[in-house]
Amino acid sequence: MQFGIFSVSDVTTDPTTGRTPTEAERIKAMVAIALKAEEVGLDVFASGEHHNPPFVASSPTTMLGYIAARTERLILSTATTLITTNDPVKIAEDFAMLQHLADGRVDLMMGRGNTGPVYPWFGQDIRQGIPLALENYNLVHRLWREDVVNWEGKFRTPLQGFTSTPRPLDGVPPFVWHGSIRSPEIAEQAAYYGDGFFHNNIFWPATHTKKLISLYRRRFEHYGHGKADQAIVGLGGQVFMRKNSQDAVKEFRPYFDNAPVYGGGPSLEEFTRETPLTVGSPQEVIDRTLTFREMFGDYQRQLFLMDHAGLPLKTVLEQLDLLGEEVVPVLRKEFAAKRPAHVPDAPTHASLLAGRQEPGQGARQ
Repeated sequence: MQFGIFSVSDVTTDPTTGRTPTEAERIKAMVAIALKAEEVGLDVFASGEHHNPPFVASSPTTMLGYIAARTERLILSTATTLITTNDPVKIAEDFAMLQHLADGRVDLMMGRGNTGPVYPWFGQDIRQGIPLALENYNLVHRLWREDVVNWEGKFRTPLQGFTSTPRPLDGVPPFVWHGSIRSPEIAEQAAYYGDGFFHNNIFWPATHTKKLISLYRRRFEHYGHGKADQAIVGLGGQVFMRKNSQDAVKEFRPYFDNAPVYGGGPSLEEFTRETPLTVGSPQEVIDRTLTFREMFGDYQRQLFLMDHAGLPLKTVLEQLDLLGEEVVPVLRKEFAAKRPAHVPDAPTHASLLAGRQEPGQGARQ
């Protein structure tokens, strides 16, 4: 089981002080948060991709490459790589390059994002979002597995005798998660290729999340990659902790109430009841997170959102101390004790390399 954090990179005014960080401060804060994640023993740091204010993470591979040079163990990933508006050739090349620089500590999450105007900004039509996601990933998949590609599709110019460089490290492409919160076509796509499916369920009730994950699991088995409970699933979550749960609620409430993504909507209490947001003590976070297995089955990756809504860097680093020292060690032990032996761990470069020649590995070649 992998535990980590993801950042959406919002630049948000701190409602308790009225101060708004500069873009430079926010970018440097994300780096500091990633370094802290490794320090406290987390497994993954993932960056979102956005091309509009108030977000600053427009070039995840640039940031992740910098973090790779300053870390040793941390898996570097994305919380969304925009498969619909990025050129699939550039995705293939950028992440293969990052793979080499990070000695294989790289995977990525393909997604369509949540900003409609990004489509025309990059010359695409939002009404073609699903076909773009399907066609573009098919090309990325081939570029990583075929040394010379001849290809023709609907949304970009054809390729003739094209070789993507650099080639994937050790001949093993980065592992891909397909992220979606509402589209069965993306769950189907993940299942077809034997890739991972990540449901960033931070805004959704468990009943909705369960439907998509169950679909992915059934189709994963249908395509012959393994049993349904062996499918590779990741989940999102949001937490804010203090030793005393009342202190956590009191401190976090102004950030929740003024957050650009959910401020002015349901109350904090309603939101915590209906979604994975947990505001309370470390034990409450442990107890709530363990219920995810009961609802969705055994899964391989849990990422938490912690640096959002204007929370100052000092507070986020304190949260990471609590997560790494008091929460994750217990979760590791509990999840490991309950997981059947036939359910796999999350793929890593080392495990994919070791299993490349073994039969029945599942990933569609």
